[in-house]
Amino acid sequence: MNNSDQFFIKCALKEAKKAAALGEVPVGAVLVINQKIIAQAHNQVESAQDSSAHAELLVIQKANQILNRWRLTDATLYCTLEPCMMCAGAMILARVKRLVYAAPDLRHGVDGSFISVFEKKHPIHQIEITRGVCAEEAGQLMKDFFKKVRGEKRCQPTCSMN
Repeated sequence: MNNSDQFFIKCALKEAKKAAALGEVPVGAVLVINQKIIAQAHNQVESAQDSSAHAELLVIQKANQILNRWRLTDATLYCTLEPCMMCAGAMILARVKRLVYAAPDLRHGVDGSFISVFEKKHPIHQIEITRGVCAEEAGQLMKDFFKKVRGEKRCQPTCSMN
């Protein structure tokens, strides 16, 4: 971990906060090449009604369009949450050089929290991984979001507008 890792994770956290404000699970991502943000995204699963609209996939897609190439061998992807299997697969296929993430995802994380996908040597590409950068802040954002969502759901059937 270095100072730029913290800076770029903070940028991903800004994206995650945008997601939370829209009622999306607060996950944000930025893709960086040569210390420059190429693309940024946040979860849009609910707004797009698309289970694949994860921040990591969206940031890879945006970067592909901006750079007009699919190989991201010189890129670092910063994300606020340990990736799921779908996103990990996309990172491997896009040949992302490095992944830096904040908080673990005990339910879906594939860097050891749920299962270990990156541990197995891939025949074509290995991703360098840095874990736990600003993990407390990202984890608290997630906890606060779900506490609020669960509170609203519990309240809906019995609350009145009066």
